[in-house]
Amino acid sequence: MRRRLQCYLGIMLGDMLAIAIGFAVIGWAIHGQVGFARALVYGQLVLPIFLTLALYNGSYSLTTLRNAWSGVARTMMAMTLSVAVAVFVQFLIRPSGELPRLAFVLGSVTAMILMAISRRQMRALVRWRCGAQVLNELVIDDGGPKVDFPGAIRVSATAMGLRPDLKDPDALDRFGLVLRNIDRVIVSCPVGRRAEWAMMLKGANVDGEVLDDVVVRLGAQGARVSGQHGLLLVSAGPLGLRERAIKRMFDLAFAGSAILALSPLLIVIALAVKFYDGGSVLFVQRRMGRGNRFFNMYKFRSMTEALCDADGNQSASKNDQRITPVGKFIRKTSIDELPQLFNVLLGDMSLVGPRPHATGSLAGDKLFWEVDLRYWQRHSLKPGLSGLAQVRGYRGATDKESDLVNRLQSDLEYLEGWTIMRDVQIIFLTLRVLVHDRAF
Repeated sequence: MRRRLQCYLGIMLGDMLAIAIGFAVIGWAIHGQVGFARALVYGQLVLPIFLTLALYNGSYSLTTLRNAWSGVARTMMAMTLSVAVAVFVQFLIRPSGELPRLAFVLGSVTAMILMAISRRQMRALVRWRCGAQVLNELVIDDGGPKVDFPGAIRVSATAMGLRPDLKDPDALDRFGLVLRNIDRVIVSCPVGRRAEWAMMLKGANVDGEVLDDVVVRLGAQGARVSGQHGLLLVSAGPLGLRERAIKRMFDLAFAGSAILALSPLLIVIALAVKFYDGGSVLFVQRRMGRGNRFFNMYKFRSMTEALCDADGNQSASKNDQRITPVGKFIRKTSIDELPQLFNVLLGDMSLVGPRPHATGSLAGDKLFWEVDLRYWQRHSLKPGLSGLAQVRGYRGATDKESDLVNRLQSDLEYLEGWTIMRDVQIIFLTLRVLVHDRAF
């Protein structure tokens, strides 16, 4: 994804330069230095309108990376609409605009020609950074029909130690590590293992398909046919590239600002934890994150160091003797969670998302995924400091299976309807439940 982002930015920069140069050259050619300055003003008017329209009509999308002419066509459409809006604003509202109509029209046409040229030239950048296929495909051979997809990476499930075991977090973590930087996964396996692979893919934050040649025979709608093989789409990342970029920028801006604003409090709490018993300031625990991959989550240590539960096999209770006096205060006020802001900066977590759980966590006397196998689907997004379940009051110890089910339902609901405004709303609602009766 990082390489595709570099390509998008390179193409966007080329479009911006084309607009600036197109207007500037025509302005200079017609009216000299005065026209040059005035033309740049109109270029500045068209540019933000163009970028807004281009982002929404798919001028910077996977399709345009794979097909340069598609990118040119969409760019021309966005530029034409941008010019129309600028004409309306400048020539209908202000008929006596300073730049003559001829210079404006010629500048727009020149900019469009330069953008088309720039887009074609950018093919070299795309091929260099993303390869000929652009999309990173992985074919997992688990004993199914032999398939051949040009440009795809092929691996043997047996050789790589991959297995669809939903009861083994380590197997899920290994699967997640193999899928890093992969856009689409195709699994070829016997019929009896398709359901298990489908569930593995649903939490992997990728487009996942299982091979099923019945699709070809039935001519099924909503399925994909490649060559002589049929493919059933069983999973898709919940957020597109644009949504992920927006969410990440929001996370970085908010977490960075929060760390700066709260730094005095963070220092005071760190000193209090350290001076109470001389132990470590942070409690580091392995949690399950996006794509069912493990990461180290940070918290202020709230328990006696010798009694900390690294695997999370025992949930804290109301009168838990392991919790120190300092720990009791920071847990009650949720201050113990603040070091996770650094997890957000590192990219392991997000501000809002399903809360990460320790692998040994129990709901009643069952492990979380034993209660409901849909549990793994919640990891198709980064875990969050807070989430929809938390603001609804589903937090604290999971003494009963229903405690987990309520959280899971909220997490899956969050995955289905993400918007940046919903994240903002959840953050503000979180401020109301920082101190709560289930924090112990």
